[in-house]
Amino acid sequence: MTTEAADLEKFLKQVDQISELVKEMNSNDAVSQQRAAEKADQLISAFKENGETDELCKTRLNRTVINNKPERNEAAPCGLRNDADTSQENFMKLLEKDAQERSERRKENAMLANALKEMGNEAFAKGDYETAVQRYSEGLEKLRDMQVLYTNRAQAYIKLEKYKEAVNDCDWALKCNEKCLKAYVHMGRANLALKNYEEAHRCYQKILEIDPKQERLVKDYTNQVYCEEKKNTQEKKALEEFEQGKENATSVLEVLQKLAKPDQVNLYYAGGVRLLTERIKDCTEQTLFRINNGFSIINSNTIVQRSLSVKSQEPFNDELCISVLILWQAVCKGNEENQQLLMQWAGTTECLIELLASEKPDIQKECVALVLMYSLTEHGRALLLRNLDQTKLLERLMGYMHHQDLIAANAVGIMANLAAEKKFRVQFRPNFATAVMPHFITLLRNLSSANRAVLPQCISTVSNMAGDEGIRKQLADSEECWEACLVAMDGYLSSSKDSQHRDIAIALLGLMLNLSLERNTVIQGQAVNITARCVTLLCCMDGDIITKTTRLLSHILPQSNEAVDEAVKAGTVKKMFKFLKAGGQVTVRYAVMTLAVCTKQSRQASEELVKLDKKFCTLVKLQSVEDELIVGNAVLCLSQCMDVPGAATALLNSDIVKILLKHAGGDARKTTVQQNAAIALGKLCTAEPRHLSQLRQLHGLEILNSCMKHIK
Repeated sequence: MTTEAADLEKFLKQVDQISELVKEMNSNDAVSQQRAAEKADQLISAFKENGETDELCKTRLNRTVINNKPERNEAAPCGLRNDADTSQENFMKLLEKDAQERSERRKENAMLANALKEMGNEAFAKGDYETAVQRYSEGLEKLRDMQVLYTNRAQAYIKLEKYKEAVNDCDWALKCNEKCLKAYVHMGRANLALKNYEEAHRCYQKILEIDPKQERLVKDYTNQVYCEEKKNTQEKKALEEFEQGKENATSVLEVLQKLAKPDQVNLYYAGGVRLLTERIKDCTEQTLFRINNGFSIINSNTIVQRSLSVKSQEPFNDELCISVLILWQAVCKGNEENQQLLMQWAGTTECLIELLASEKPDIQKECVALVLMYSLTEHGRALLLRNLDQTKLLERLMGYMHHQDLIAANAVGIMANLAAEKKFRVQFRPNFATAVMPHFITLLRNLSSANRAVLPQCISTVSNMAGDEGIRKQLADSEECWEACLVAMDGYLSSSKDSQHRDIAIALLGLMLNLSLERNTVIQGQAVNITARCVTLLCCMDGDIITKTTRLLSHILPQSNEAVDEAVKAGTVKKMFKFLKAGGQVTVRYAVMTLAVCTKQSRQASEELVKLDKKFCTLVKLQSVEDELIVGNAVLCLSQCMDVPGAATALLNSDIVKILLKHAGGDARKTTVQQNAAIALGKLCTAEPRHLSQLRQLHGLEILNSCMKHIK
């Protein structure tokens, strides 16, 4: 292609670009106009950078053919003029000037739009949603492609229950930015209100496609859609059965009408509420109760309200209170919408907390049963966390641990269910030291008067709560908590060792294990006492207790040299070695860790291990297992025993050099294993130089030198 032909092709391509931009600028779509303006700015900038604004229009070759016989009536092609002002050069200059003017206007409009957005936000925060919509709309008149104005106005429309307008604004926001998460959130909410459940689900799933990290947020929103859809289905079914005249369906309304009569005696309402409870058989009756204002009829009744106060002394007050609590259980069981309505009803949450402190056993029983029902599901737990005072709730529940009946079991069940929620642990962290710890310490110090059937679960629940670092630190830093644990452990050691006491001991060891993950002066101060109890526990025949005790020792001993001396004097080395030979993998793991600590701190421990493990057969055997935690600590024990005279000599004629070199040379995945193996080789060859010749034969020095460069 000749230079002239290339220039012509380039020119025609640029003309096409400009023509397309002009079409977009004349579009009725404000967003398209704005995009065209931005593309025009980019095009002009490109011309400037390439120095084409002047060169673009210079004619390299005049290919004009002059018509000597033009028709007189032939009109000039549309849009073309012969004067110089319409030349391409002038057109480009005008376009550039227009772009500059539009850029300045856009900056000015952007400032005005942002100011109007802030005014809209202020109105929204005050609850003046009409004004907020007006300000956002004025902002959009200044800047039609400002995404945040569309999403903010959509949110205001939702508050005004103008859901279709909200959906429309979200569509415009997505035209500005197809990955706008807020647009999908508000569009989902608006569609939910319009009962477009499938579309709402689609919006929330789109959020997950754009940002997978929003899984929790999407789950919450999709649960809302599910609950609303379920509620709608339930209400349709309930109305159908009511219209068909089914006995239970019609009787619910009849009883509610009788209960709506004001100023009756307590016994009248108590009997009516019990009769109503008998009519609540399934979801249909629960839904009819809700849509016929059952919550309002019951909860707004002044006589019922007084009965739910622990201070009321009116006749048959307890009977009415208990019947209402049983009714609440009946209408809320498995019905998420009813559960939510009850919790949101004014005074319900304060009433429940107050009734949990009642001295009447039957009221306590039904109130705890109601809270337990909520705690059994994720939705119910979320309602408890949102609406109840968690500090007072835990204080009340801890008070039931001394009850010898079902109430204690249900109370600890509630605690266990809530403790499984991360949100609960985080939310409760600031109040744990005052709300739970004093009650828990008192409980551990007085095991004989507590309900032993629920104690293991209670202790395990507190241990689960200690999975939160903040709560664990509070417990581990408490001298009183550790002392109470030791008192409780002494109670087990002096007990009959029946199954209940065994379960308490296992739960207690689990708690102490959790707390021993911390390192502090309190644990260091209690390390000798803890070790003494552990040594005693190692004498029992229960495998679970032995494993947990061994693990606890492996945590405690590194924090105190005095504790190591106590353990060694008490014969711990011999017991741990026994576990190495006959224990399960978990027990072996912590037994060898305990031996590694003992041999590091105590020469006596190293000497005992050398005597017990003839030619280190057991430690060498452990170096061939797959668990690198066991391998690393076995190598460490071996390394520390090399200081004992004759230990290295006992390993002559063995494969120990080859085994250690294999670990040090890179077969191990953990660098600590490599380091321990390299140190063990060094100590082995220093203590017994005859091992050095085998190391050289295996090119060990070169291997060690190479691999140690890569170990940080």
